[in-house]
Amino acid sequence: MPSTPESILKALKSGIVAPVYFIQGEEPYFIDKITDYIERNAIAEHEKGFNQLVMYGKDSPMPAILTNAKRFPMMADRQVVIVKEAQNIPDLGKDMVDNQLISYIKNPLPSTILLFAYKYKTLDGRKALYKELDKHAILVKSDKVPEYKLSPYIEGYLKEKGFNIDPKACQVLAESIGNNLEVLTNEVDKMLINFSDPVTITTDHIQKFIGISKEYNSFELTKALSYKDLLKANTIIRYFSQNPKNHPLIPTLSLLFTHFNRLLLVYGNKQANERELAGILKVNPFFIKEYNIAAKNYSLGKIIDIIGYLRETDLRLKGVENNSSDESQLLKELVFKILH
Repeated sequence: MPSTPESILKALKSGIVAPVYFIQGEEPYFIDKITDYIERNAIAEHEKGFNQLVMYGKDSPMPAILTNAKRFPMMADRQVVIVKEAQNIPDLGKDMVDNQLISYIKNPLPSTILLFAYKYKTLDGRKALYKELDKHAILVKSDKVPEYKLSPYIEGYLKEKGFNIDPKACQVLAESIGNNLEVLTNEVDKMLINFSDPVTITTDHIQKFIGISKEYNSFELTKALSYKDLLKANTIIRYFSQNPKNHPLIPTLSLLFTHFNRLLLVYGNKQANERELAGILKVNPFFIKEYNIAAKNYSLGKIIDIIGYLRETDLRLKGVENNSSDESQLLKELVFKILH
């Protein structure tokens, strides 16, 4: 079976390497992370001049890649051949060329580490090349982290570095930055360099070091709507209108759509206890109180209407029946409809 990026990185850091890696998938973050680790650490720095080759798929037909992979290292125990942007290899997918690669991975040169970084797509799992890679090489699938798994991902990422994060701060990060892992981890890492010792990350830290307001963000907007706090909701959307580049409407709509769809699940699972409901909604139990209050503040019929308002706003944002309203005006009208 394909390996996970985390398990491969753990093995590499333990000194366990394989002759062939094929890293594929929609999430470039993990592909880059594994590639960078091998590029930096697989052989000693003084050996890289003669024994490490970085190729690019667009300029590298498979015969050229395999010729380099079959070369013996020079005055060293190991050589590294890295093929970046492997999805652009011109002849990959042709039976004759795929068979050449299959022949190599069945009997690879033990002194070579051959890595393919195949971004934004995956091989056809029905074809022989995929099946043989699965049998004889390290086949890694790098999937996008779904939005509902972002908070656990952030918690795990910080835990690896010795830090904790409170649930509200974790939710603010997840919902404000989204699942672009490169941006997310870069922002977290820039924040962590400000601490000499591990701490529990709070919304104060996020506001101070990342610049995400602890009071005026999409997470606080959904909370204000849950509690039907008209003043707070209007204050937040006014803040958004003054900072439009930092608060585009599409992510906010996505968050609101998820929020009110979860309220439908609350109505459909009234007999569930808090922990069961947290599992159904795929949220931290810390937030169940808010969802229960929101379910009391909005009838089932109103929630269905709100989901309709969200779809209508999305269409208007895309230019359908929109009388020149900008994003801030669309959000203002949407919030009014939700609260009234």
